[in-house]
Formats: sequence, structure tokens, C-alpha cells
Amino acid sequence: MDITVGEQLDFTVFTTGFSLGLSLILAIGAQNAFVLKQGLKRHFVLWVCLVCAVSDALLIAAGVSGFGAIINTYPQVEFVARYFGAAFLFFYSYQNLRSVLKQDHQLDPHGDTTKGLTHTLLICLALTWLNPHVYLDTIVLLGSISTQYAPNQLSFGLGAITASFVFFFSLGYGAKLLTPLFHRPQAWKVLEGIVGLIMLFIAISLVVY
Repeated sequence: MDITVGEQLDFTVFTTGFSLGLSLILAIGAQNAFVLKQGLKRHFVLWVCLVCAVSDALLIAAGVSGFGAIINTYPQVEFVARYFGAAFLFFYSYQNLRSVLKQDHQLDPHGDTTKGLTHTLLICLALTWLNPHVYLDTIVLLGSISTQYAPNQLSFGLGAITASFVFFFSLGYGAKLLTPLFHRPQAWKVLEGIVGLIMLFIAISLVVY
């Protein structure tokens, strides 16, 4: 992609990139469920949202820059991400479902201090970068579509990146509106169960796809 310093942003193309990026990220998945949980617990919300949004930005930038062609040339990248991602999701699903049965749940509005920042961010990075769908959505799909808007790929890419930042920070910080509901231990158990089942379903779909 050849972008000059003086290139003007095309608002129409920016809006298209924003709308498409938002539509792709709105689907309920393991990453979104994790961000929601962190937001409810008020546990490193800024860092989790930032890692998710910046990761998306890097992947979208790579796709708009033409990196999608490399993924198509070397499908082994997608293969490795698929099975490592499935293994991680099976494990994380097990942890969530086990928590439903074994632990008492009570939402602490001041945060969950049982897991440190490093541990939390490693889980966040794994849920993002070990998910093969994220490569298909950002690098391949958005990268391919961006070529239709030449020479305004920059506007398209910035629109999609903006959508990621808006979505993740809205999800993470907006979750606190549900805090009164999740003061009830039973509601928290239901959320843990839903998250575990979502991750289990995604893990199975990665293996059988």
C-alpha cells in the first residue's frame, strides 16, 4: 500500500471501515467474554481493553498493508493458530465450568486481586493471538476489502481500528452498569457458565472446522 504523508482521510471510506470492523467484532466470542468479565470485576480494565484494541490495530494495519497475501501463501500460520487456540480454549473453558461447580461467587466491585497483571494480560493475549478467526477477519477479510477503496486504504483501516477501540473500551467500562446484578452470586455463576460454554463451543468449532 502506497500512502503519502499528505493523503487526506476520506470520511465515507472511514465510515465504511468503521461499520465493517464493528460488525465483525460484535459477535460474542472468547475475547469479548473475557473483557466483559474483567469489566465486571474492575480488574485491570484499562490494560485489558488496551491490549485487545492495540492487537486488533496491529492486525488490521497488517491486513491493509497487504500482509493477507502472506497468510494465503503460508496456510501453516492459520493451522498452528487453530490448534494451539483450540487447546487453550479447552483449558480455559474447563477452568470456568469447574469454577461454576466448585467455587462460591461474589462480585468484588473493588477488583479481583487473585490474579496479577502479567497473568491477566497473558490470558488476554492468548485469547487474541491464538484465535485463527481474528486473522481471517482482520488480515484476510479486512485486508482484502480495503483494496477496493484504493488509494484510500488508510481511511478504511483507520475506520476499522477506531471501531475496535470504541468497542473494547465501551465493553470493558460499560460492564460496570451490570454490577448490581452481579452482586448476586447466582448471576455470577451463570456468567461463568456462559463464558465456559462459549469457549468450549469455539474450541470444538476450531477442531472440526
